[in-house]
Amino acid sequence: MKQYKEKFDGLAKSYDLYRPRYPQSLFREICHWLPKDRALSIVDIGAGTGIALEGLANLLGQHHHYTAIDISQDMIDTGKQKLPWVSWLHGSAEQHLANVCNPDLIMAAQSFQWMDRATVLNLVRSSLADNGIMAILQNNRDYQHSEFLNEYENLLEELSPNYSRHYRDFDYVQELNTAFLHENSLHITLNTRWNMLIPSEEFIEMSRSSTQVQRALAAHGELFVERLKMLVDKYQSEGKLVILYESQLFMVVKKINFGNE
Repeated sequence: MKQYKEKFDGLAKSYDLYRPRYPQSLFREICHWLPKDRALSIVDIGAGTGIALEGLANLLGQHHHYTAIDISQDMIDTGKQKLPWVSWLHGSAEQHLANVCNPDLIMAAQSFQWMDRATVLNLVRSSLADNGIMAILQNNRDYQHSEFLNEYENLLEELSPNYSRHYRDFDYVQELNTAFLHENSLHITLNTRWNMLIPSEEFIEMSRSSTQVQRALAAHGELFVERLKMLVDKYQSEGKLVILYESQLFMVVKKINFGNE
């Protein structure tokens, strides 16, 4: 987790400003399975600046008890400024989950890839309240349906050391099935495709907020920036780019009472 901390320290403000948000359809699916008659306990592990919590709270409201856990103090400091009603904990999910009392929802977004996932999922299973939810969300660039994004991935694979566009090809469905094998649980997967129209300069700044591009900049400096600008110029229209995403939700509801759906 120290490596994860080093990846994101110093990037928090641009990360929060430029990173894409998650589709509301994913949060609506989560909310459908949450209790409606009481205040909830919600925990976001690897919360970063609270992008996922912010999207969820837009639907649920701020009156629930929200806890955000992150290894980067830089991310936490930025998150506290915009989400002061959230309880922020500095450290790893492994450190803090055992001390969180029976949350109704444990959520992990892009950061789940960096964790010791088997250990975290075992802690999640032990920590969740009955009928509690584990939800994993991620946004992936849809390079299979975009010539621009395919070339962008080619550029990263060429100039960002050890980068592969398949770096997040984990089988989260199987990992959740394994972790909750002996539980009476409901498993849900939701995929949605969408696109974002973004000014070209903002896309470049969004790129700079990623660890893959930071590695490319460290290795090649201005060469990477020049190549990126050439690529953006090739595909932009009236100073804007269309970015395609595939967003995914992997979710398990623990010990659900199927008679009360």
